Amino acid sequence: MMDPLDRHTPLSPQLAIRVATIGGVALILFAIILFRLWYLQVLSGPQYVQLANVNRVRDIPIQAPRGDIVDRAGKPIVSSRQAVAVQITQSQLPKTKAGRADLYTRLGAVIGMKPSAIRTIMHSKVNVPYANVTIKVDAGEAALVTLKENQDQFPSVAVTPVSVRAYPDRELAAQVLGSVGSISPGELKLARFKGVPNNGVVGQAGVEWQYDQFLRGTDGIQRVQVNSAGLPSGKPPHTTLPTAGHELKLSLDLNLEKEGYKALQAGMGLAQSNGTAGNAGAFVALDPRNGQVLAMGSLPSYNPTVYTHPLTPAEQAQLVSADAPLLNRAIDGAYPTGSTFKMITAMTALQDGLRSADAPFVDTGCIKVGRTQQKFCNARNEVLGSLNMTTAIQKSSDLYFFTLGEQANPQGPLIQHWARQFGFGAPTGIDLPGEYAGVIPDASWLARVEAQQVTCLKKYGKRGPSICGYISDPTRTWVTGNNMNFAVGQGDFLATPLQLAVAYSALFADGRVPTPHLGLEIDDNVGRLIQKIDPPAQRTIKFDSANQQVIEDGLHAAAQSPGGTSYDVFGNFPRTVYGKTGTAQHGAQDDQAWYVAYAPDPKRPIVIALTIEKGGFGDQSAAPAVRLMLSQWFGITKKLVAGSSKTL
Repeated sequence: MMDPLDRHTPLSPQLAIRVATIGGVALILFAIILFRLWYLQVLSGPQYVQLANVNRVRDIPIQAPRGDIVDRAGKPIVSSRQAVAVQITQSQLPKTKAGRADLYTRLGAVIGMKPSAIRTIMHSKVNVPYANVTIKVDAGEAALVTLKENQDQFPSVAVTPVSVRAYPDRELAAQVLGSVGSISPGELKLARFKGVPNNGVVGQAGVEWQYDQFLRGTDGIQRVQVNSAGLPSGKPPHTTLPTAGHELKLSLDLNLEKEGYKALQAGMGLAQSNGTAGNAGAFVALDPRNGQVLAMGSLPSYNPTVYTHPLTPAEQAQLVSADAPLLNRAIDGAYPTGSTFKMITAMTALQDGLRSADAPFVDTGCIKVGRTQQKFCNARNEVLGSLNMTTAIQKSSDLYFFTLGEQANPQGPLIQHWARQFGFGAPTGIDLPGEYAGVIPDASWLARVEAQQVTCLKKYGKRGPSICGYISDPTRTWVTGNNMNFAVGQGDFLATPLQLAVAYSALFADGRVPTPHLGLEIDDNVGRLIQKIDPPAQRTIKFDSANQQVIEDGLHAAAQSPGGTSYDVFGNFPRTVYGKTGTAQHGAQDDQAWYVAYAPDPKRPIVIALTIEKGGFGDQSAAPAVRLMLSQWFGITKKLVAGSSKTL
């Protein structure tokens, strides 16, 4: 009998099903939670313990001193020195913007920097959040004493010993040696910098970049315990000391390198005294047997010590000025070579049968060519009379080589072929970044360039000439005159001093085209050889030795026989010299001066190519500079002998 007090309504079948469903879902959820707890504690427990340990320990890299760079005799060119840097510890910076601004103002007053400059450094660096940021290196003894004695007023500022690059000879070979600096976000992605921390210091240019993996060394590690906020706490549990980088021995001869800069400056001075600008130039000296670079320089230059500290706006502006001090003109200067190229045209004529060595030629000073009767003349329309191949080289007859270019043109790119064989139109393979390949003009090259210009001009309209690198008439085609100009190293032909030195090395090395290189060997910290650097020749050019002799006779007569274009400079030089002047028309500016010379010696042969931008005639400025370098190399009393020849 039902209790009258029991008033609960019996569950309906539908409600019972709902209750059962909810209970089942709850049971499944509890089961999942229990399984997850078991998984985290039992299966993944060791992994999370390891992650927790890592989370409370931070590794701060200790920069390794870079290896020294020395010349072929072991004389130091670049070394590392200990300096004191003013740094800011990021984790201890004031939390407010106003507090940080006050710190930058007070610190700037002590170390002589504007607060805005400090702020820029802090914002521009790629830093580990708990690592120090270098604000200034070598701040001065007074500033360091002030910071140390008032540490309580600068709690986030540290005075730290660091290793920086030292350049005993300042601007000497600056573009060759290059610079170092903090690694950039883009560089961090490169395979060559794999393993470098994001506040590491790496080579940025020159041999510092090329051989960075050897010079860089191995950074040390300081392990710092941090709390949950990421702030250092406790003592470092472990420190691994850095290992200094290896020593790099270069092929440079330091004494010749120094004389090269003095000689180039002297040549520039001669150019200026003759009324031309003569404000820039470069030189290269090679051992023709193996391609070792004995000297290389470029002016204007810069002092690479500017990269040992954050650049000021004034320093940055100077480095990117119109003078282009960062440009290594020896490997990246794009120049017409003028008459120094006639050696290539002579080889083409002899090898391809355009003209025999003894075939007579009458130089009348000028000729007219083609339907338009375009006029081609020697410098100052000089009439040189009866010539053969040797005397044409000796007197640098433009007319003689113009006619060779005219003869070669109907037969295709003959001169262009031999130019490529001797190394023009392509990088030489030197162990430096940024080498210019040059330009060898021919019909296909011109058609390609003009097509690109037409497309560019259509795209940009009136702005096209300034954007597209407008050369001249975008509808022009290759004609005989183009080849005639190319035959004397003019027209659209462009090359570097290094390419010219390689080409003349190949001539005197019986056709072996050397691979120029600066590196000689890598040694460890105690002088043990790690790696020898001796790249093989690029190729061997096949030419008749009799033809080689004809050209060599002409080059020797040009330097040391009466009537030669540089006889007034080298006629009384006490060593055998094979030399060639060059005076190249370079746009609307003053002529470019060139001189290339080879001096044979059983143990110390040398090839030197030197150029002076806006330097006038090669004999008047470039040749005297080369004489000074040869005097240094062979231990001859130096004498600046100004030339007077005005032959191209």
